[in-house]
Amino acid sequence: MALRNLLTGSLLGAFTLAGSVNGLLADEVPTTSDAGVPYFPSETLQLTDQALASLDKNQSKYFDFGTSDNSTLVTRSQLGCKSLPGDFFWPAEFVWSLFDFVLGGALIKTVPLAASCYPSWSEYDANECDFVTKNWTNSNLHAADSASVMWPLFEGRSCLPNVNGTGECTLGGYSSYAVNVSNVAQIQLAVNFARISNLRLVVKNTGHDFNGKSTGAGALGIWTHNMKELDYIPNYSSSSYSGPAVKMGAGVQASEIYAMANKFGFTAVGGEGKTVGVAGGYFLGGGHSPMSSIYGLAADQVLAMEVVLANGRFVTVTEQSDPDLFWALRGGGGGTFGIVTSVISRVHPKVGVTLSKFSFATGPTVSVDAFFEGVRSYMTRFPAHADAGTYAYFWVLPTGADKFTFLMNPFFAVNHTVDQFNALVKPWFDDLKALGIEISADSKYYDNFYGAWDAGFPLEVVGSTTLLTGSRLFPRANFENETLFNTTFDTLRSTLTSGHALLAFNMKAELPAGYPSDAANPAFRNALMHAITSTSWDATATDAEILTKMEEFNNDVLGPWRKTCPESGAYMSEALILEPNFQQAFYGSNYDRLYQLKQRYDPYGLFYAPTGVGSENWQVKSVDGLPDQNGRLCPV
Repeated sequence: MALRNLLTGSLLGAFTLAGSVNGLLADEVPTTSDAGVPYFPSETLQLTDQALASLDKNQSKYFDFGTSDNSTLVTRSQLGCKSLPGDFFWPAEFVWSLFDFVLGGALIKTVPLAASCYPSWSEYDANECDFVTKNWTNSNLHAADSASVMWPLFEGRSCLPNVNGTGECTLGGYSSYAVNVSNVAQIQLAVNFARISNLRLVVKNTGHDFNGKSTGAGALGIWTHNMKELDYIPNYSSSSYSGPAVKMGAGVQASEIYAMANKFGFTAVGGEGKTVGVAGGYFLGGGHSPMSSIYGLAADQVLAMEVVLANGRFVTVTEQSDPDLFWALRGGGGGTFGIVTSVISRVHPKVGVTLSKFSFATGPTVSVDAFFEGVRSYMTRFPAHADAGTYAYFWVLPTGADKFTFLMNPFFAVNHTVDQFNALVKPWFDDLKALGIEISADSKYYDNFYGAWDAGFPLEVVGSTTLLTGSRLFPRANFENETLFNTTFDTLRSTLTSGHALLAFNMKAELPAGYPSDAANPAFRNALMHAITSTSWDATATDAEILTKMEEFNNDVLGPWRKTCPESGAYMSEALILEPNFQQAFYGSNYDRLYQLKQRYDPYGLFYAPTGVGSENWQVKSVDGLPDQNGRLCPV
């Protein structure tokens, strides 16, 4: 039964109705997906050829489905740079009004989150500005906005909180419009509209990606954050799996899936960050987890997906229906092959966890050499700890001249009682004691994952514009081969003594036996440490000074890391945007196949993401010369 309101007459007639009529252009379709479970209610509202036929030709031309029979290079050369506001081919206001009408009023014209701080904006409000300023580093603030991203450095720093109301606030690299998605038809309409109108398209749930994949100047954003549907499936069955599963909407975050898991008594593989979106860029990029040492990456858990393709069609993707796309979507990167509206993921039995936090530091009784011997003793035990199924999140911080602190925050010992945890770490703790390092571990057992995770991992601090991070996946050989280990440890010590912090995860992420292969970075499969470091600059630094600092960090800090394991790579969602040869670093031996599939499923070049598959065919002409998204997107 059609749920659409038929649009008739001229374009003018269509949008004059928009104030009083819900114009959602959609049909209700059968409720069961080809994945063998019901669609979410949001997925039963789809754009169909029948729905499009209700429009006249002047209207439907903006929303027609595409075909996939042209080569990418020809299509890119025909379309040229993506349109920006003010361009001759930028859609006129009445076209945006028509678009909003057929969306059912879901179109949002972007206002920067900090516009309330600037008298030049009608949204100026001192109280609101004070709220935004005080909460700018809180990830929840940015997740709940249709255009804001966690790291505004990559948007272009065009509108930052300023309680003095001085300076400029411009749209910069934020998307110009966003669709507040509540159903599949809206995604299809947005995909078709962007493709036909030659608009840049970005997809955002929370905006967590370290490189700003969900922002872009002049873009149309698809904001999936409110697609929060969740279903527990006690007995899911496919050709290769039979057991419990969960179906998650594209807007579901870690805290939400973990709360459901706790309620129903299962364990899900999701991120450690509280506000990270699970069913979007996280699993599409691989996604490491506190459960990874046992069950692998988040991408490995996926059994089926519902996806809107670049041609606007809505499809179910399983290992049987489309093995190539099923492989590529699981780990091949977000914003690349299509827009996932939901994921069916396998889940696992309830587990107990011992959570432990402790620290030690240099001081009157602990020399610098003793401190680093204590860190060295820990790193020699990475293989044993990861093989025991544990996941550790730790910092090593330079705190002054010849002063250092080690923070375990936390050691997440899955399937370990406190006694078992103590037995596991005893060899290390004995070494610390022999070095004169006294620690007092705060260890507590939880009989479920959720309780330990909620107590163990802090809310993410975001929003910095004076900080740049980079990372590396250090393989098992670097900790088991004595020569490689010595080189690796000396390199990391040099990083710390030069003033750069080390944030790292001791874990493994092997593909579990019997799981289908996927496109996740092969470097994950033999890694025992995902390590992150950073550089910073003064808030008054010029663009040229910032770029110099970025390049020095890339070459002088991360360069030596790469030399210790040149065949390895980095986790794309938490990596340096300037990573040389990103194809090898983020995708490894999978890249050639992924690139070929990109041409098949997106011959239009509609889905662009920085460092994504095929992104080398495009360039952002940023207005400040920095590697951000504040500029026109053009084919190379």
